[in-house]
Amino acid sequence: MALSPLNQRRWRNFRANRRAYWSLLLFSLIFGLSLFAELIANDKPLLVSFRGELKYPLTRFYSERDFGGDFQTAVSWRDAEVQCLIRTGGAELCLDDPTAALAEAEASGTVEGVKIEPGWMIWPLIPFSYNTISDLGEPAPSAPDNRHWLGTDNTARDVLARVIYGFRLSVAFALIVTLTTSVIGIAAGAVQGYFGGAIDLIFQRVIELWGSVPSLYIIIIVAAIWPMNFWLLVILMTVFGWTALVGVVRAEFLRARNFEYVRAARALGVPDRVIMFRHVLPNAMVATLTMLPFVITGTIAGLASLDFLGFGLPSSAPSLGELTLQAKQNLQAPWLAFTAFFTFAIMLSLLVFIFEGVRDAFDPRKTFR
Repeated sequence: MALSPLNQRRWRNFRANRRAYWSLLLFSLIFGLSLFAELIANDKPLLVSFRGELKYPLTRFYSERDFGGDFQTAVSWRDAEVQCLIRTGGAELCLDDPTAALAEAEASGTVEGVKIEPGWMIWPLIPFSYNTISDLGEPAPSAPDNRHWLGTDNTARDVLARVIYGFRLSVAFALIVTLTTSVIGIAAGAVQGYFGGAIDLIFQRVIELWGSVPSLYIIIIVAAIWPMNFWLLVILMTVFGWTALVGVVRAEFLRARNFEYVRAARALGVPDRVIMFRHVLPNAMVATLTMLPFVITGTIAGLASLDFLGFGLPSSAPSLGELTLQAKQNLQAPWLAFTAFFTFAIMLSLLVFIFEGVRDAFDPRKTFR
């Protein structure tokens, strides 16, 4: 679908802003990789070959019995017996002495005189998920090494895996909340500014009352009544965050509603909703986009703050705020603080640069060469 001449000019202006353009490419690459976090960081192999048959642990459930074991429970892929069963095609000796079975298989290609059909496993680049507890052999948190590239936290979970999953969770949460709050806030501000009068007066009083509600206390009360989850937190943040853009949009509509082209459209009988969202709203987008970086970064900071205080997502969730709390509680592990700081700094900086470029691209007064 071809872009209109106006949108082509906006895209050229955005690309001319090199900081915004390269920030978009870098952020898209990082976020795109995080969308496939299960393929990058997981405690399950991506692909398993057993007796010539391919198995897919990421999408299907397998029990130990499927590989010649004794139990119907889920497979523990790092267990020595399971790895021996897969590599030897289900040899019974693996249930008694996995080490001896593997040594015999590697030496002669047989186990107890029976020729085997060797299997194999393909592991992700990071063989840990965000909730995998590693057997360190030392107190946690442990320092970075060739196994855990960013170390482990105080429960022996891989920090890099939690950062990958936490980055995806934070960005997805911020984008969803920003989208919903922007739609509600822009619609409310447009109605206030365009119609004015009693509608504007009533809305303003409602917003003043709503803005005085202590949102943090309400979230704490809700968290005490119901177990907090992702979508409940999205609803709460949307309920208390939709007023952020109302004032800016209202001011732009109040200014534009008496312009000549708006009066002409009214005289021609154009419906109010068409005038509001096709003719007036595009002129209000520059001021609206100016506020969006603050909205999206504030949402990410709000999620991290709630997780830091213990009123956000469950502790098992891959939260960057929970990582920050661990950094505070484990000052002897500086890698936790450095990881949390640089993750937030890079993520928020890229988002701010991108939205600055979008704002300037929509501004007709700015042209980049």
